[in-house]
Amino acid sequence: MIDHLNWTATSVFVAFFVLVTVVGFLASRWRSADLTQLNEWGLGGRRFGAWITWFLIGGDLYTAYTVIAVPAIVYAVGAFGYFAIPYTIIIYPLLFAVFPRLWSIAHARGYITAADIAVGRYGNKWLGLAVAFTGILATMPYIALQLVGIEKVINALGFRGEGMLSHLPLTAAFLILALYTYKSGLRAPALIAFAKDIMIYVFVIAAVVIIPAKLGGFEPIFNAAGSFFEKKGGMTGLSLAEPQIVPYITLALGSAMALFIYPHSLTAILSASSSDAIKRNAVALPAYSVVLGVIGLLGLMAHAAGIQVTNPQDAVPQLLLVMFPNWFVGFCFAAIAIGALVPAAVMSIGAANTFSRNIWKPFVRSEMSGSEEATLAKLVSMLVKLGALIVILIVPTQYAIDFQLLGGVWMIQCFPAILFGLFTRRFNSWALLAGWAVGMIAGTALAWGPSSWVPTHAVLGWFSAYNGLIALALNVATASVLSAFFVSDAADEQTSADYKFSITPAK
Repeated sequence: MIDHLNWTATSVFVAFFVLVTVVGFLASRWRSADLTQLNEWGLGGRRFGAWITWFLIGGDLYTAYTVIAVPAIVYAVGAFGYFAIPYTIIIYPLLFAVFPRLWSIAHARGYITAADIAVGRYGNKWLGLAVAFTGILATMPYIALQLVGIEKVINALGFRGEGMLSHLPLTAAFLILALYTYKSGLRAPALIAFAKDIMIYVFVIAAVVIIPAKLGGFEPIFNAAGSFFEKKGGMTGLSLAEPQIVPYITLALGSAMALFIYPHSLTAILSASSSDAIKRNAVALPAYSVVLGVIGLLGLMAHAAGIQVTNPQDAVPQLLLVMFPNWFVGFCFAAIAIGALVPAAVMSIGAANTFSRNIWKPFVRSEMSGSEEATLAKLVSMLVKLGALIVILIVPTQYAIDFQLLGGVWMIQCFPAILFGLFTRRFNSWALLAGWAVGMIAGTALAWGPSSWVPTHAVLGWFSAYNGLIALALNVATASVLSAFFVSDAADEQTSADYKFSITPAK
């Protein structure tokens, strides 16, 4: 089991992992408060300023998806894998224009989840249930993607096992994550995000300087990757083929629309102390997109380094093993693993907040106290991580990035229910619920392939587009048509105090 273990790299990896674990448990004392209340455990008391929010949102969005999944698809197919770059650019104008308003409403009315916002606007708890259910469902594969990242670096360290033993280190990491999330809530990933982002930046800067220098520069890198794709044929290459252009655009646009309405994304946003902190972050967060673009190049560098793997998710770990000394490999692997733990923690917290607040309380036990609500959320956060482990075992997928795309297909169906109500009273809640149902059924049916999830589908034989965006079009069309026949049940326009862009920290 450990005969082939790289002991130097493993020692460094374990040392950083232990350090982060200690920080996670001690985080409960940071800006200490009553963690038996959901607002404190699940949102950090809404007291994170622009600086902390920058690390938290960045740590929440730039994850093992960034370091493992994006280079993997670039390694496998080339330019098409770079759809992740434009979508992380498209999202920030939306963040700047819309989410300060959403934060102000949530702050004024005590909303904690996206479903709270939908229910508050339309007064329809069934619409809130749909949003809550979708958020939890979409979070499962996203957490699974993080666990895939951890498992890949553990395997690259040389750990070998058969059957259930092969998942033993991942299970141990899961238990550690579950325990310190249970104890410290959102404060744990917020504090760990500082270390995680610094480590990722060190890793990326070293990779973009040292690896090209060892390979003779970027020209040999692109030449080697171009030769590989030319031999492989099909829809691969350093530039997009014509049939890939529309799928590329729709993948980027659809992923951007879904990104900030995930439970974990909204949890990070609503934990900010002011709407001004959200706007500042919308301006500063594109720095992460630059890093993401560089990380994508690792997939091309792997070809120039002669890395040959049967599973594209192994490309980056194997590249690092070849290019760096063992001690720095351990550091980089620790950065990747910690980069998975931070978002996995926030994702489980966001899903747990949603279950406790919008499923259990309104439908099972409406008289729950604040402490009971928080206790239930803590337990659910552990169950959500367990569900993600199960996703890894039962859901077939060729690329880890498919986990994110699958979640996006579902999550984008909540876009109308969450955001349309911020700007218009035109829609009826039951019409939005019907549109959601149509979108969920259509998106899932389109994504269901014969042996794996497929991200795109042909539209009337004319072109292919992202399943989530196709389903969203059917969703909005259904909601719009039905709303024309039913009176809107949206609440009257909220007071100006609800909508103003407050810059006063939450008390």
